[in-house]
Amino acid sequence: MIEKLLWLVFAVAICAVFYFSADGFYRYPCQDPARWSAPECNPPMCTALKSCTSDLIGGQDIAQ
Repeated sequence: MIEKLLWLVFAVAICAVFYFSADGFYRYPCQDPARWSAPECNPPMCTALKSCTSDLIGGQDIAQ
C-alpha cells in the first residue's frame, strides 16, 4: 500500500513540475523579447544595473 502511495506522490510531483513550468518565464524582465523596447531595458537606464538586453543574453558589444 505504501509503495502505491509513493508512486502516486511521485506522479503528482512530476505532473506539478510540468504544469508550473509550461508557461515559461524569464529570470530578468529585460530577457523577455516583448520588453526589449521598454525604457528600463535600454540605455542609459539599464547600464547602471547591468540589466540591458545585451548584458543578459549576450550581444555584439561584448569586449573580446
